[in-house]
Amino acid sequence: MFSLGGFSRGGEYENKTWDVLIIGAGPAGFTAAIYAARFGLETLIISKDLGGNMALTDLIENYPGFIKISGSELTNRMHEQVKNLGIDVIFDEVERIDPTECAYYEGPCKFAVKTKNGKAYKAKTIIIAVGAAPRKLHVPGEEELTGRGVSYCATCDGPLFKGKKVIVVGGGNTALQEALYLKSIEVDVTLVHRRDQFRADKILQDRFRESGIPAILNTVVTEIIGKDKVEAVKLRNRVTGEETEMPVDGVFIFIGYEPKTDFVKHLGITDEYGYIPVDMYMRTKVKGIFAAGDITNVFKQIAVAVGQGAIAANSAKELLEEWNSKVVE
Repeated sequence: MFSLGGFSRGGEYENKTWDVLIIGAGPAGFTAAIYAARFGLETLIISKDLGGNMALTDLIENYPGFIKISGSELTNRMHEQVKNLGIDVIFDEVERIDPTECAYYEGPCKFAVKTKNGKAYKAKTIIIAVGAAPRKLHVPGEEELTGRGVSYCATCDGPLFKGKKVIVVGGGNTALQEALYLKSIEVDVTLVHRRDQFRADKILQDRFRESGIPAILNTVVTEIIGKDKVEAVKLRNRVTGEETEMPVDGVFIFIGYEPKTDFVKHLGITDEYGYIPVDMYMRTKVKGIFAAGDITNVFKQIAVAVGQGAIAANSAKELLEEWNSKVVE
């Protein structure tokens, strides 16, 4: 098995041509790395962080084998398993992927991967597992007050609001789950949702109702007010049109996700929404590039991402074997 133990974080990483280069260190990327290492493939991970959205989740109750586990702990366990297999993570952000010696439907391929830190890496196959970023409201005050009362991570910032008044925006699993977490740490929380019904799983809806957390339905946030920090929000009822102002200390936004795929749009592998369509083998439109996890616009669950990561690694292995056999011939 190949080990990175003898390599520095400098030129020797860049001078190699990796069998598999994985972009993203969430559940899909970690799993792809585990399988690639077990297949004996020379593997490298590039990611700007560890765990992705999984690391920001306070409590995970639907991942097999764990009745309850925090997202940070599950991230650490996956990372430790990858390290034990001799695979390291380069902390950087990929800026562009270019085929260098690769016809799109012929092999063997080589890809150049350029990062924001000015590094360039070479790989025979790529697995994209960058996930999706929290979607923003795009209302006045949101950008200016992010980090000053506007947050997309209750686990990260919730403890700062103990005893203070906040709203959670959204009506899906994450919104209800994070509202429950905020209440559990003694934050005065109200949920604001644009529809008249929640989209969360029934078990979470039941738990939310039992919690007594107030919910303002059919309502949207139109502005976040504050000079140096959040002081209030403007709300508009979508049915009556009535507008109100609500004093709050914080705004936690959980309204879905947006794919982080600007760096590959030039390859023509994204759909109109920025997600990367794949077939059942996690293959994209470009031969040698695979995708796995939330970036493929499937059911956004850790268990799904893990399964796709395993499939992507296996598909990369089979493609490399196919190319190697042609070279021998």
